[in-house]
Amino acid sequence: MTSMAEILAYDLDRLRERVMPETAGEVADSIPQLAAADPDLCGIALVTVDCDVRTSADADVGFSIQSAVKPFLFALALHDTDRAALGRIGIEPTGEAFDAIKLESGTGRPPNPMVNAGAILTGSLVQGDDVDGRTARIVAGLSAFAGRALRIDDDVARSEHLLGDRNHALAHLMRSEGTLHVGADDAIAVYARACAVLVDAEALAMMGATLAAGGVNPRSGERVVSRETARDVISVMATCGVYDGSGRWMRGIGVPAKSSVSGAIVLSVPGVLGAAVVSPPLDRQGTSVRGHHASYSLSADLGLHSFTV
Repeated sequence: MTSMAEILAYDLDRLRERVMPETAGEVADSIPQLAAADPDLCGIALVTVDCDVRTSADADVGFSIQSAVKPFLFALALHDTDRAALGRIGIEPTGEAFDAIKLESGTGRPPNPMVNAGAILTGSLVQGDDVDGRTARIVAGLSAFAGRALRIDDDVARSEHLLGDRNHALAHLMRSEGTLHVGADDAIAVYARACAVLVDAEALAMMGATLAAGGVNPRSGERVVSRETARDVISVMATCGVYDGSGRWMRGIGVPAKSSVSGAIVLSVPGVLGAAVVSPPLDRQGTSVRGHHASYSLSADLGLHSFTV
C-alpha cells in the first residue's frame, strides 16, 4: 500500500480531470429530482482515519444519499438491536437487481442489507416508536457518521414515497412473510426519508472513514458504532455493495463500496481511509460510470486493493 504521505499528496482534481471525458451512462429517472441531476457533476473526496481530508472540485455539491445510505442503516440497526438484526436479514449476494421482488427461500428474510428489501427492513429496526421517531434516529445517526448535521430533502422523500411501487410491494411481501414487524407504509416512509438525506462527497467520504476507523468518527472522535458492527458492515459492502456487479468490482478495484442511483459511491478501506465519488450517469448495474473509473484509479494509484499480495 502507498504510504500515508503519498495518499495525502494525491491530486484528486487531476483524477477528476482524467475521468471527466467519460460520457457513457444514463442519469436515473425513477423520480423527477434524480432525472434533473447535472450529468457533468463530478466530485471526489478522501478522508483518512486520522481526519486528513482531501477534496476535488464539486466535492461540496449536495445530493440525496439514496442507496449509499444502506450500509449505515445496517450499522444503525445492528447497533440499536444489540446486533440481533443479524438474525433478521441475510448476508449473501443475490445476482439480482437491487429492487428485485424476492426474499430468501425458506426464511422470508431479505437476502442482504444492500438491496432495497434489506434496507427497508433495517430502517424499520432502528430505535423509535413511530415513523417520526425512527426518522429522527436515522438522521441523528447519519449525522454522527458524517461528523456534521445532515437534513432531509422533503421533496425527494415525498417522491420516493409516492413513486416507489416496487418498494411498497417488497414491504407488503415481507409483512406477509412475518419478516417486517411494522406497517408496510410506515416502513416505506422511513426508508424514503433515509434515501432523501442530503450529503456531499466530503460528508459521504467521512461516513466511509468512520466505518474504516472501526466505528469512530475521525473528526468528532465520537464512537458511532462498535468495532464489530463496522467490521460486519464493511464485509457485506465487499460482497453485496455493488449489487450483481460486486464480484467484478472486488476483483478489479478490491475496495469495499456501496453504489447509489444518485451517482454516488462510498468506499471504505479498513484502518486507512474512506472515500466518495459522485457523478450521476449510471451503467446498467446502477453504478456511476465516472465513479467506477475514478475508484479504479484511486485503488490502483494508491495500492488499496484488498487482495494485492
